[in-house]
Amino acid sequence: MDTTARTPDEGAADRLARDLALVLPALHRALDRRVDADFPHPKPAEGQITLMRLIRDRDGITVREAAEVLLVKPNNLSATVTHMVAAGLVERRRDPDDKRVTHLHLTPTAAERTHAVDELISGYVEQALATLSDGERGALGAAVGALHVLERGLHPSAP
Repeated sequence: MDTTARTPDEGAADRLARDLALVLPALHRALDRRVDADFPHPKPAEGQITLMRLIRDRDGITVREAAEVLLVKPNNLSATVTHMVAAGLVERRRDPDDKRVTHLHLTPTAAERTHAVDELISGYVEQALATLSDGERGALGAAVGALHVLERGLHPSAP
């Protein structure tokens, strides 16, 4: 049993860490379930959607670069990409200067579906935000920047 005394700030930090670790995945699951219910197409797996968003934002990214950003093994991501290529969601294009390297690009179908999923999620969050007070919305708005900093701090390749 730990008998060291904690300062009030340490106790608050512990509670905040626990609360964030519980609420963030719960928010993600709630959004995912809503999308599952409302998306008019077969919904790609969450890992595929995450990869499609990354490719959308960094068109031409390589599998190795994507694996590093997504914190997955390159061979596992390569298998996912192969499946997505077969499903018509991703295109692999050879690098003109180095034929061993391929760059990833979304197909128009994948771009449309990624956008549709993102629009659904934005709509759900907007609806939920409308039920909050101005102060609660302000607190969430102020927290978004801090959450981005927190995510960067948790990423293993962070400086």
